[in-house]
Amino acid sequence: MAFPTSVNNQITDSVTQANVKVLGDAPAMAMGNLFQATNNALANSAHNSTTAIQQTNVTAQAATTMGVAILYSIDTASTGVATKTILSSG
Repeated sequence: MAFPTSVNNQITDSVTQANVKVLGDAPAMAMGNLFQATNNALANSAHNSTTAIQQTNVTAQAATTMGVAILYSIDTASTGVATKTILSSG
């Protein structure tokens, strides 16, 4: 029972219980906020990882294309030099 006051005891009990409920909800709200913040951070991390992999694949494809182009150009140049040597020596 609440302290004796000029206010009806039912009202003071009601206010006390409402305040206790608010205090009781605070830890759950804090944990909910923590879980949402953690979830947001993990989602951003997964998105950044996906983007990094995509960019790496584009870079690797460009490097492969350039490497193949260089190999083909070396092959063509060496064939031209060999053909010139064969034709000029005869």
